[in-house]
Amino acid sequence: VQLQASGGGLVQAGGSLRLSCAGSGLTLSNYRVGWFRQTPGKEREFVAATDGMRLYADSVKSRFTISRDNAENMVFLVMSSLKPEDTAVYYCAAKRAFSARYDFWGQGTQVTVSS
Repeated sequence: VQLQASGGGLVQAGGSLRLSCAGSGLTLSNYRVGWFRQTPGKEREFVAATDGMRLYADSVKSRFTISRDNAENMVFLVMSSLKPEDTAVYYCAAKRAFSARYDFWGQGTQVTVSS
């Protein structure tokens, strides 16, 4: 089982990026898939998740959109109106419905927003 996060990069404030999470060895449509982010010295924080419903952290609501492409076994995070405080390593993760925690994690992709 592997999750591969990609799409990070350097963008100016106000710009957009699309992150991708590709699953192998598991069918992402059978899982809640979430995006999390972490900056040095801080705990990993929830950004967004989808399992049919879409959930967002208040800090990204109306700016970020999570979506699925079940045919491609991928989940995306479109980030718009990016702010310097969105700078972080972004991780995707997958959770079974009955799991208390996310079962599988990707390796992370760096997003840097310059002011």
